[in-house]
Amino acid sequence: MSQHQQPPRLSEKDVSVLQQLVTRDKYGLELVAGSDGVLSKNAIYVQLGRMEEKGLIEGRPEAAPAGAMGPPRRIYKVTGLGQRALSAHELMLAQWRVA
Repeated sequence: MSQHQQPPRLSEKDVSVLQQLVTRDKYGLELVAGSDGVLSKNAIYVQLGRMEEKGLIEGRPEAAPAGAMGPPRRIYKVTGLGQRALSAHELMLAQWRVA
């Protein structure tokens, strides 16, 4: 990272997704269910697309079972950048609370 590059700013939705993906890979509706109302079904895939563009997460198609109808679900995982951004965010919050 260059001296002038800032760490990614994380929204509440970004943090919810990253915290869940640190423990295991998940698909979109699993993330909604685990978000305590922070994420919505109507906007989850827009959120995930933005996070992929920032390099915070990666998605891949799930292997569809034989005879499955429709497109395969996408499974998401946190990237190294996403892990570092979440760690920096949590450290900043901890420092904020101490001060």
